[in-house]
Amino acid sequence: MHPGQVGHGCFPPLQRVEIEPLACCEPAGIGLEMTHWSTRSLTRVAVQRGIVPPIAHSTVSLILREADWQPHRSRYWKTSTLNEEFRHRAARILWCYERAFDLAARDEGIIWVDEKPTIQALERCCPTRLMRPGQIERREFEYIRHGTVNRLVALVVHPGHMRGWWLERHDRAHLRQVLPQLFDQHRHARRIHLIWDGGPSHTAGDTHDWLRDSHPWVRVLFTPAHASWLNQAELLRRAFEERYLKRGDWTSRQHLIDHLDASWLEYNRLFAHPFTGSWTRYRRHKWMDKQLQ
Repeated sequence: MHPGQVGHGCFPPLQRVEIEPLACCEPAGIGLEMTHWSTRSLTRVAVQRGIVPPIAHSTVSLILREADWQPHRSRYWKTSTLNEEFRHRAARILWCYERAFDLAARDEGIIWVDEKPTIQALERCCPTRLMRPGQIERREFEYIRHGTVNRLVALVVHPGHMRGWWLERHDRAHLRQVLPQLFDQHRHARRIHLIWDGGPSHTAGDTHDWLRDSHPWVRVLFTPAHASWLNQAELLRRAFEERYLKRGDWTSRQHLIDHLDASWLEYNRLFAHPFTGSWTRYRRHKWMDKQLQ
């Protein structure tokens, strides 16, 4: 603390209270261009506006901590449209989850399909330096781009097995080229409950007509908008990418494609398991009713 600055212990209560509303106010609200506060910027503005005498930013930090204010932090959130369509779509998907083993016993499968477009094939400019005692692995910051790969992933919910394909383009025409390969694996099933999001290639009229005419035993379920917590295929993609894409180093686009084609087989052998969800239709109904009150 510099000479002339007020310490935390002798800070007047009235001025302490005035710091908190300033922290809650967006900088734009008092004519500043900053997008958010830090303890240093908050301290400087409070002193300049005469709210407090010269004070250490650590003192302001302690005041905010005691009041449980964290202006330097934020996080993203999504707004789900909680209407009857949301309730209906979520209920149908949760019904499948709750009965996954019973449906499997009746030769009915549940398949999640999800896409991951434009996975970058990046090659590090210098070889990675492997870890050794006392030193972690070090990777070159600079990289060479070798293009991108569009990835389609299918999760069979009951055993937790996955299958993956790469698509030349992320559109409905290339999607329909892959789906017969997926359904052929389950051609003896009485019914397939196909779950996917409302992406353009999924909701396209020609995709719907093709499924109705060629695969009438496939029942299509769409997820509600902004409801990733229902998407088990997204959980699968994250688990797969953590093990098979993170720290990857690809010398070409084809190198990445070959790696992806081989990796899902290894994933099934080593890691595949059914995902256990905590959401049920009853819990979701209670949550929605509470949100709509």
